[in-house]
Amino acid sequence: MQVTETLSDGLKRAFAVVVPAEDIESRRASRLSELAKQVNLPGFRPGKVPMPIVRQRFGAGVAAEVLEQSINEATQKLLAERDLRPAVTPKLEMVTLEPTAPGPAKDLEFKVELELLPEIPMPEFSGFTLTRHVAKVPAEEVDKAVADIAERNRELVELSPEELAARGDNSGAAKGDVLTIDYLGKIDGVPFAGGAASDTDVDIGGSGFIPGFVEQLEGMRPGETKTIEVTFPANYQAENLAGKLATFEITAKKLRKPIPAAIDDTLAEKLGFDSLENLREVLESMRRRRLEGLSRMRLKRDLLDVLAEHAKFTPPEVLVDQEFEQIWKNLEAGRANGTMDEDDKLKTEEQLRADYRGIADRRVRLGLLLGEIGRVNTIMVTPEEVTMAIRAQAARYPGREAQMIEFYRNYPAATDALRGPIFEDKVVDYVLDAASVTDVEISIEDLERDPEEAKAAEAAAATAPAEAAANAGAAAAAAEAPPAGAADPGAAETTTV
Repeated sequence: MQVTETLSDGLKRAFAVVVPAEDIESRRASRLSELAKQVNLPGFRPGKVPMPIVRQRFGAGVAAEVLEQSINEATQKLLAERDLRPAVTPKLEMVTLEPTAPGPAKDLEFKVELELLPEIPMPEFSGFTLTRHVAKVPAEEVDKAVADIAERNRELVELSPEELAARGDNSGAAKGDVLTIDYLGKIDGVPFAGGAASDTDVDIGGSGFIPGFVEQLEGMRPGETKTIEVTFPANYQAENLAGKLATFEITAKKLRKPIPAAIDDTLAEKLGFDSLENLREVLESMRRRRLEGLSRMRLKRDLLDVLAEHAKFTPPEVLVDQEFEQIWKNLEAGRANGTMDEDDKLKTEEQLRADYRGIADRRVRLGLLLGEIGRVNTIMVTPEEVTMAIRAQAARYPGREAQMIEFYRNYPAATDALRGPIFEDKVVDYVLDAASVTDVEISIEDLERDPEEAKAAEAAAATAPAEAAANAGAAAAAAEAPPAGAADPGAAETTTV
């Protein structure tokens, strides 16, 4: 095999490769001899078919097979002998004309173009100093969770005549009561889809309905009918109803009071737990795992920022191009469906391309550094870890677990997609073990806040403490506020606060 380097520019390389005709002919002859011993043609005993006939019948196929084998082996030999690590699959271009012709073999000539992985300096992880932000689950949060469970397992009891009489003239539905109603909604006198329901329980004074709906039910008594008017919010999720004035014909059917379940071992056992203490332990554990997940996510983000600062090498252009194309495709999709970032809408096309090209460059450099850390330190994803990941994915589809497992078994690319996050987490753990990590306890609100928002809040606090404190309090209150609106009068609408 003859190899001539034709390009050496940064990470880009190109070679001209020639495999001698005698090597190709030898491979063809060897393969045809194997076939001659195996083929069974009419008029000939097995293994006794004359070579000219074998060559005539199978020559073209063998020539193509030998061509592919020769190119693959020559390319792999080239990479191995020169210790080349391509960033992506090398690009091959044939030079030999009619390389698969069944006639006499010719020299196999082809070109190889590739872009190499760069030399990646390994950082000194022991010099990394990081902060792990942690938050504890307060006992009162577990108390509230138990109380909410008791509330959800409440019993609804109809108000007795004596209880209603004791209210005097205000014997209708009051805050804290549950009123069962039928309703029919109309816009311009015409019923609309999703605007009618029967035997719907409404918590008087509660949320979950469009603004102004529940408030107008106060004072209603069983058997009464009433027509109310409400206006759907301007940002309502159903665009055909957003901002529209609607009327609802209400029929009150039952008036009951909720009696929360007693918070005791009986409630816990009803829910499948050994005791109330066991229930509390499980609730506390669930919340602790959530907070630990937030803590790790924040620490990982900080670590990746540090690693990105150490990834100062030049990445392969082909990888940056691929990453940028994927990012740009997502941006174009967001532009088409109206979900484009508000800040991006203010930028020119040139600014957007420059910004996202920079993001693509950072992602590639960081990905290559993580991959190199794993390679150098022999960090691998085990089959057992992949199996666990597949089972975890399947568990997200109750009743279809076996179908999902079969899907991953039949589509290796889907299984490969699970390896990436596992590998990344293992590399992150390896680096964190070597780094200096200090735990700092913060509030749950601060842990839940986006790190970028936290940095902005800290910067504001340095110049205007009082104003920053007020804004932080407002942000925390907004984050805790329940969703507003409703998909119809009896269904909550999800709204981003």
